[in-house]
Amino acid sequence: MENPIPIATRKIIHVDMDAFFAAVEQRDNPDLIGKPVAVGGGSKRGVLTTASYEARKFGIRSAMPGFKAKALCPDLIFVKPRFDAYKEVSVKIREIFSRYTDLIEPLSLDEAYLDVTECKLDFEYAQDIAAAIKDDILRETQLTASAGVSYCKFIAKIASDIDKPNGLTVIKPKQAISFLETLAIEKFYGVGKVTAKKMKDQGIHTGLDLKGWTKLDLATQFGKSGRFYYDIVRGVDDRPVKAERIRKSLGVERTFQENISDLDKLTERLEKLIDTFLARLEKNNSFGKTMTLKMKTADFQIITRSQSQGFPIRERTMIEDIAKQLLINNFEEGMAIRLMGLTSSNFVEESNDGQMEMFVE
Repeated sequence: MENPIPIATRKIIHVDMDAFFAAVEQRDNPDLIGKPVAVGGGSKRGVLTTASYEARKFGIRSAMPGFKAKALCPDLIFVKPRFDAYKEVSVKIREIFSRYTDLIEPLSLDEAYLDVTECKLDFEYAQDIAAAIKDDILRETQLTASAGVSYCKFIAKIASDIDKPNGLTVIKPKQAISFLETLAIEKFYGVGKVTAKKMKDQGIHTGLDLKGWTKLDLATQFGKSGRFYYDIVRGVDDRPVKAERIRKSLGVERTFQENISDLDKLTERLEKLIDTFLARLEKNNSFGKTMTLKMKTADFQIITRSQSQGFPIRERTMIEDIAKQLLINNFEEGMAIRLMGLTSSNFVEESNDGQMEMFVE
């Protein structure tokens, strides 16, 4: 039997700033307007944080190595990130959100969910609220945002990406099932390239194809996410908008200027990384029971290895012992490492520092 969409529907908006970093840079430097701009990635080993829409026309995307982006667009302009400027804008955007609702869940540095079921201002329709928020953002920051409106977080998130930039898409409850059935599987939020390929290999190309699978089969093939896919393709997503979102992980990573193939040199870099890592944990008063070492090889293969304890890992000596053990146990002769990172997760006690901001750098 089909799971019915709830009769008492909520009004959820997902707001996503358009090419946020690059848009701030173009706003603050009119010479960049209309030109392909990449934030970050200018050094020999740099990686882009975001790119303007003029740059995206060439296939340039965030997390792309700078040298690849330059090959796609020789006229690409690299700009150093200015996190203080982005943070200032995000605080303003958060203030705009709070005029309409107190139920605001920041997702990352440039996006958030809003539950406007009970709006603080005199609006009847969520579409009008979203339009008003977009207008406020444009008027007060000279930046555009895209918004998705629906009765649940999952569909609102997908909807915000349909008509970018400066878009506003509404998916009503009665439209949800047909919308999800015709949606390409790679458009489902949470389905990455690897999962999409696995699904397509098994004949799942659209939501309708996904709907043909049982919950047991999806769970067997895709684990816990499979059960989520089963519900969401039927329009079922009861997750609330959480006004105080709990951080799930905290970490640091560094891209090296040159590939490193020597274990001793990697260990030296790891010790420096541990200093930065511990400082960040202490600043946020967040210590997890799980530590993860991440390495990216010269051919962009990512290796992650974790170790957990029954208590929060907070002492430097233990952090150093675990990190070095993970490195030694997983480094193989002939490897060339271009990036290394450390992450703490599985937190026991969470800090609320930064929750009044739209994002944490």
